[in-house]
Amino acid sequence: MFVQVCLYFYCKCLWRCLKFVVRKLTGRCELQRICYNIKPGASRTMKIETSLRGSKNKLLQTSVSVHPDAIEKTIDDIMELKKINPDINPQLGVSLQACLLQIVGYRNLIAEVEKLRREQYDSENPQHEEKLLKLWKCLKPDCPLEARISKQWCEIGFQGDDPKTDFRGMGLLGLYNLLYFAERDAAVAQQVLSDSLQPKCSLFVSPAFPINPTLNFSSSYSFAIVGINITDLAYNLLVSGALKTHFYNVAPEAPTLSHFQQTFCYLMHEFHKFWIEEDPLDIMEFNRVREKFHKRILKQLQNPDMALCPHFAASESLINM
Repeated sequence: MFVQVCLYFYCKCLWRCLKFVVRKLTGRCELQRICYNIKPGASRTMKIETSLRGSKNKLLQTSVSVHPDAIEKTIDDIMELKKINPDINPQLGVSLQACLLQIVGYRNLIAEVEKLRREQYDSENPQHEEKLLKLWKCLKPDCPLEARISKQWCEIGFQGDDPKTDFRGMGLLGLYNLLYFAERDAAVAQQVLSDSLQPKCSLFVSPAFPINPTLNFSSSYSFAIVGINITDLAYNLLVSGALKTHFYNVAPEAPTLSHFQQTFCYLMHEFHKFWIEEDPLDIMEFNRVREKFHKRILKQLQNPDMALCPHFAASESLINM
């Protein structure tokens, strides 16, 4: 342990000395070198974030957690601290501002998502009830719901006659995500639901999502329950920081709740394809398939140039950003 501590401080001191030497040789601070030498996107923003968090200067350390309205002033303070003339280096301020908007925005997005996750479904709340009933209408437009408490809820993948009990794990976040998917990409959501009800799946095949038609598979699973489970997966990817790669590559400024929900739609659709391709024996293999899918997404997100680019209507605006 003592050797490891000594090695840590040695490397830290060596790194600071190296930064000092490089600055003297290039005439540029680390922030300048990152912004000028690395293209916009996750590679640049994550290096800027690491540099700011690892700084010994309080201003730089706290710049990653300022209020969005204070970012412009924070950039001015950083430029002054680093003795950088904004008239000579106008692009630096623009680049730093874009990076800070993403960094601060990601942090705020976690807080917003966490708030929804912690808010429990309340059947006495008219807005909650309205969203739940809207989910049914989006997924089953030709089949009226006979009663609020009904076994019909099992037809869209809830476990009992009252869906509110299934939202306990992910709170309103699960409902919001399911409704977003059902509203924004109705055709795909209804097809995935239909497939999930079949012991042998009638594939939803498109040029963008080719699947081997010779596969013999059982795809039956509970659509809503799986959607809540994939919400949990998306939530963990967000909180762990794994989704920074994706959001920093697709959101030119602060990532929003819509970006998160579009990512959920992508994960939901991709998991459905993955489930089919894995050809599980039955639903008891769900955890194995989910974990394998999770590892695949994590591996993709390790690529700093990666963007989870969905090929469906719900995410057209995200791709074009």
